[in-house]
Amino acid sequence: MNTPVTGPGAPPGEEALALGTGPIPAGPYYRPEYFELEREAIFRRTWLNIGHVCELPEAGSFIVRQLDFASASILITRGKDGVVRAFHNVCTHRGTQLVAEQDGLKSTFTCPYHAWTFSNDGQLRAAPDFERFYVDKAQCSLPAVAVDVCAGLIFVNLDPSPKQGLREFLGPFVEQWETLPVGDATTFSEYIYEIDANWKLTYDNFQENYHLRFIHPRSGGGGAVGPDNPFGYPMDYKFYGEHRTQTIWTNPAPKLSPAQMVAFGKLVPALMQRGLMNHPYGRAYWAVFPNLFMIGTPTQPFVHYVMPISATRSRGVIRIYWVGDDMNASERYGREFSMAMARDVHSEDRVVIEAGQRGLNSGALQHIHLQQQEVLLRHLMYHVDAKIQAYKAEQAGGAA
Repeated sequence: MNTPVTGPGAPPGEEALALGTGPIPAGPYYRPEYFELEREAIFRRTWLNIGHVCELPEAGSFIVRQLDFASASILITRGKDGVVRAFHNVCTHRGTQLVAEQDGLKSTFTCPYHAWTFSNDGQLRAAPDFERFYVDKAQCSLPAVAVDVCAGLIFVNLDPSPKQGLREFLGPFVEQWETLPVGDATTFSEYIYEIDANWKLTYDNFQENYHLRFIHPRSGGGGAVGPDNPFGYPMDYKFYGEHRTQTIWTNPAPKLSPAQMVAFGKLVPALMQRGLMNHPYGRAYWAVFPNLFMIGTPTQPFVHYVMPISATRSRGVIRIYWVGDDMNASERYGREFSMAMARDVHSEDRVVIEAGQRGLNSGALQHIHLQQQEVLLRHLMYHVDAKIQAYKAEQAGGAA
């Protein structure tokens, strides 16, 4: 890890410059053949955040998540022993999807086709006329998916034998995250969107502040830019293997709208009463390879991940996590306003992201150009392509 030069707009350090300064190929942002390599080399082998333990508050709780890149539906459960487990949502009789609901409370799951019944630890408990089958029940358990939790966030890995455990994968982020209120969250505000854009192009929008003053002058620019930092550049960047961080610049005299002032005026006292305002990572931004980022600000404990659907379409999930139920109407207003503001900001981003995808789809550009303050974009693409080249070499070696 390099020791960065700090200060808004400071040039990236040696480690960032080692990533290169030249143009980036445009093809990976729209070509189907590159997307197919990403699916196999990255998304089928990497730890992916898909939820939070507050969605599994008791034994028998379950959630279901669709992972379009793998044509997979994942069932996540909490057993009687309190353990969180994950399975492919597929009956082991003839492949019927087992659970249609997106969440709920069940101790068993019964297939709608032939009534095979499974416990929430994945074991086959009963199947009509099973003695006529040529297999033991023990061989018919639900296909397991690797799952683990860090700071309350649930991650899955579709690799049958992950090369790293979750904590090894996250590295130093583990210790940092465990100081955050997100680990104690009991509820959340959520915004799910689908966008006609490549997952990297979508994700990249949230890794750079170069666009803030142009796209968000009404909704968010006043708090993120200022005379001393007209582009809202971060204080520093750091790199941790395939992950990266930045420290968000704080405007000492933000231009907030009257509605923002009212909302934060109602939210901050409630957070102070809960003891949630004083942790050391209030301006930290963590980017976890390949598709997740989290912001540590106590007023908006913010998580956003972007899942690929196709080479030119993605699904994003934005969540703001909260500790405890609303104590009063003022706190409720502050929480609701926080998500409304996030949606407003995102609606402005969405227009230009999709316009960028349409331009790239034309094939008119062979390359795209990144300035020094877009180094997080370069870092992501560097590691995406490194994974793909390693995968291609692996496949070539296997074929030989």
